[in-house]
Amino acid sequence: MKKAVFIDKDGTLIKNLPWNVNTQLIQFEENAIASLQLLQESGYQLVLISNQPGIALGYFTEEAVIQVFKYLEHALTGHGVQLNAYYYCPHDARGIQAPYIKTCYCRKPLPGLLLKAAMELDIDLERSWMIGDILHDTEAGNRAGCKTILLNNGNETEWELTPCRQPSYICKNWKDAAGIINRQ
Repeated sequence: MKKAVFIDKDGTLIKNLPWNVNTQLIQFEENAIASLQLLQESGYQLVLISNQPGIALGYFTEEAVIQVFKYLEHALTGHGVQLNAYYYCPHDARGIQAPYIKTCYCRKPLPGLLLKAAMELDIDLERSWMIGDILHDTEAGNRAGCKTILLNNGNETEWELTPCRQPSYICKNWKDAAGIINRQ
């Protein structure tokens, strides 16, 4: 079985611009690409995991989200980084777009996306990591059985630390996060 790094998209891999699907506005977080290169060289699969409730809420289409992921794949490939897969949750119980109006098991903080990725990509969750910028990411990783890193870049606003939301490590940047993972 393979090991992986599951990566939240908005606010973790790329700068957080709420509800953005305009690829011209996408900027990678500082040291994200170099860190992904190191993690890939260390044998980790790289998998994006993202909540995309804007689909259910009618802010943008699922096709627009897929185009963003394809743009990210292409941009990373240009830097020698292979994104192995991406998974997203289009659901929101407050939505207005059928069939996306629902409560589901794939929306972080629940672990559904990570569990699906692990099954489809033959990933050993105990040897894997989840990196995110909010505690919902941490909780999803913990529930899936991964080690977790919270990038404390100012995006977490709730700070409700329960046992399930306690990250394995807290880092200020990608460089520190990659260093921790590579030392394990």
